[in-house]
Amino acid sequence: MGFERHMETDLLIIGGGINGAGIARDAAGRGLRVVLVEQGDLGSGTSSASSKLIHGGLRYLEQLQFRLVTEALREREVMLRIAPHLVRPMRFVMPHAPHLRPGWMIRCGLFLYDQLAGRRTLPASGRLKLDATSRSGLKPEHTHAYAYSDCWVDDARLVIGNARAAADLGARIMPRTTCIDAQRQGNQWCARLQHAGGETDVAARAIINAAGAWADRVRSQSLGLKAEGLLKLVQGSHIVVPRLYAGEHAFIIQNDDRRVIFVYPYEHDYTLIGTTEVGLDDESIACRTSPAEIDYLCRGVNGYLERQVSASDVIWSYCGIRALVDDGARDPSRTSRDYLLRLDGKPGEGPLLSVLGGKITTYRRLAERTLEKLTPWFPDIGRPWTASATLPGGDIKGDIEGYSETLSERHSMLPGGLIRALVRRHGSRTPEVLGAARSLEDLGAHFGGHLYEREVDYFMHAEWALDADDVLWRRTKTGLHLSRDQQGKLRAYMARRALAL
Repeated sequence: MGFERHMETDLLIIGGGINGAGIARDAAGRGLRVVLVEQGDLGSGTSSASSKLIHGGLRYLEQLQFRLVTEALREREVMLRIAPHLVRPMRFVMPHAPHLRPGWMIRCGLFLYDQLAGRRTLPASGRLKLDATSRSGLKPEHTHAYAYSDCWVDDARLVIGNARAAADLGARIMPRTTCIDAQRQGNQWCARLQHAGGETDVAARAIINAAGAWADRVRSQSLGLKAEGLLKLVQGSHIVVPRLYAGEHAFIIQNDDRRVIFVYPYEHDYTLIGTTEVGLDDESIACRTSPAEIDYLCRGVNGYLERQVSASDVIWSYCGIRALVDDGARDPSRTSRDYLLRLDGKPGEGPLLSVLGGKITTYRRLAERTLEKLTPWFPDIGRPWTASATLPGGDIKGDIEGYSETLSERHSMLPGGLIRALVRRHGSRTPEVLGAARSLEDLGAHFGGHLYEREVDYFMHAEWALDADDVLWRRTKTGLHLSRDQQGKLRAYMARRALAL
């Protein structure tokens, strides 16, 4: 792809995580010219290292964060409508630990959780009496539990879906591109971008700093402004182990420190466990799961589940850095997950809007509020629209299982498991990925784990994938299923294809 040496745009968005991609989609759909830059792959930071949940945040009720929980629960309903291939309902079971939280407190919290959700499509909460058949892997001493509903999300693909939608609406999406300098000149910003093709100058009417954990660095190093110091950086780690229990439900475990740990089925054969909360020095934001975090998660699970786990069972781990708005709380787990939008710009100056904090569940509403704040500079901006418009692949007639079955009948020579995997990644755009393929041979080389050459090509030309990690861990999670040799073959193939693009 060629690079322009000069561009003019309305919005220059720095940061290609879920917030940046969501703002790009919303703004492009309202008629604004948009350029989004991301220093790495799209969603390669915190947005692909989340707990992969679309949820209200039950534990935030304990901290009296009612506005945040209400907004998140209502966004949960929106996400089920606009991205049914990426978001699916999940039932959560909380074994009762009376020494940590009394039953009346949990019942009141769940009742309030249901009420704040308003009109909902998910089942209400309830109390469970556990026996040998319903315990599902829990230790026998756990005789009661509480159940409620939230949603699972493919976080990395949610980023890609928003970026793809933005691009379809005319936005310029530029991964592996760094804003190395930007200065106000009157009513606009003049920025310099660095990428594989050299440098590009951009004249932008406004800049949005959506760099997450790197927001202060962007502000001070790229924009030449004083860092605001409003962020608290917290590392959250997750581990993946062999499947620990039968069933598709999740467990939410109350730990002795009163934090909670999520445990749920992952990629069919595995169980995902997380998360930790470790404060980071804001001068060093390298992220690596520590042995202490692995031990913490294993001990938490071992207190509840019959099948015990240790560090030797960990097949994969990942961590992300949450950039939280510093509200003065000493305990990272009590720091608010709400967001703050900081506007910097006098009348007649090009504005800078910094996005601080937030959670993946509320990204769409955050994008709407961002554009509301920029209305004085863009008085002709269109109206909010994203709550009712499906993301690419989301316009599925009926349910996802029925759609998969219909496609399987149409492509009867292809394995049903492959079709289901493709539909979970691409939704109604699966036929676009398959093209005219009617047999496995038509899909090209098989790398393993339902990953074929044709889909890899699609990732590269339609979803900005460049190297194997983009595919193994973000466009898909096939890194869990491919051997080292298979991964090596994928790396070699993509390297050859990248040279040809």
